[in-house]
Amino acid sequence: MKALLTKCVNIETFPPGHVYRSSTGKVERWYNPRWLDLNYIPSNHVDYTTLRNSFIDAVVKRLMSDVPLGMLLSGGLDSSLVASVAVRHLAQATNTFDKVHKLKTFSVGIEGSPDLIAARKVAGFLGTDHHEVTFTVEEGIDAVRDLIWHIESYEQVRASVPMYILSRRIKAQGIKVVLSGEGADEIFGGYLYFHKAPNPAEYHRECVRLVERLYKYDVMRANKAPFAWGVEARVPFLDKEFIELTMNIDAADKQPNLAEKPDGVHAKLEKYILRKAFDTPENPYLPEEVLWRQKEQFSDGVGYDWVDGLKNHAEKVITDEQWAARHEKFPEHTPRTKEYYLLRSLFEEQFPHPDAHKTVPKELSIACSTAEALKWDAEWADSHEISGRAIKSVHCAGDLFKYDKAAAANGVNGS
Repeated sequence: MKALLTKCVNIETFPPGHVYRSSTGKVERWYNPRWLDLNYIPSNHVDYTTLRNSFIDAVVKRLMSDVPLGMLLSGGLDSSLVASVAVRHLAQATNTFDKVHKLKTFSVGIEGSPDLIAARKVAGFLGTDHHEVTFTVEEGIDAVRDLIWHIESYEQVRASVPMYILSRRIKAQGIKVVLSGEGADEIFGGYLYFHKAPNPAEYHRECVRLVERLYKYDVMRANKAPFAWGVEARVPFLDKEFIELTMNIDAADKQPNLAEKPDGVHAKLEKYILRKAFDTPENPYLPEEVLWRQKEQFSDGVGYDWVDGLKNHAEKVITDEQWAARHEKFPEHTPRTKEYYLLRSLFEEQFPHPDAHKTVPKELSIACSTAEALKWDAEWADSHEISGRAIKSVHCAGDLFKYDKAAAANGVNGS
């Protein structure tokens, strides 16, 4: 968008899955799978073997590269599965830059954060060449202005800053392509608020809405934050064939219920069918406690101090006088918190075009939900808090792993 600011009278986002035909002057949808229809509710029961093999194929085809390749590893289920499949099936890949050396994995967080601890455990299990990048709240805040310039939005800033900082270090290591776990939460209903879905049909519709809007949120972040440093991120969970399979699975199989144990051992957590597809104790893809680790959103997992620190910073720099006059400064879609006042101010300073603000999504959300899902719980009405901690009845702190500071120097490259 920044290239258009002084060139175009009107600016708008080109929608994914569409083509512009110069012969008609119209934008038309070309990718139109059946599952995009909200009236279609799939009834296919999950086949765990098919699901596992389809995901393996999605990862392996993305290992093709003529430049050094690495893995983003948060220690959560999604990125850990991508890394595990890549390590185990690297030999099957064609045209891979380097099959000889260990794959490099990268994690980021505030020192002692849940993601760093979990990622270290996964990397040790997989035997990767693991690199940890730590940052302080102050370093994160210092990066916000430049980050907004690169992602061209004031949404997704909490999660984009750590990825931006991490990508700078990845580039310095000579890595130009990374695999990421983006997309799993949307196609499987992995966010914690999905526990409140009233029925399987509405659960499925919410998955469709999330996938349709990914280009405004997580995919935008996963694309633009790394590319600020010339790093390409690839997303196996959003492989077209894999989406076709997963979005046609009966939502009753996907829907979590902590009171149930379908296999007699594990509670039906969010993304249960994905976990179960890779629950192979005879030859495990991941440690048990990682495979069955509860969802921790990226901006939370890198350290709660980061999210809280950004909020506190905004409270300090946005004066009470500015806040009282917020409706005058921002008459349309007036910020609801000082954090959003700050982020939007930084955005509009760099993108003053009158259409720039229109490209940023403005719907309300609870723990990364769509606005439609706010109807699932009366307490969510008129809410906007994207942190998974907002779902207090389900969320538990990511403290499965105890932090051992000395362990950072034991087989792990810290920075």
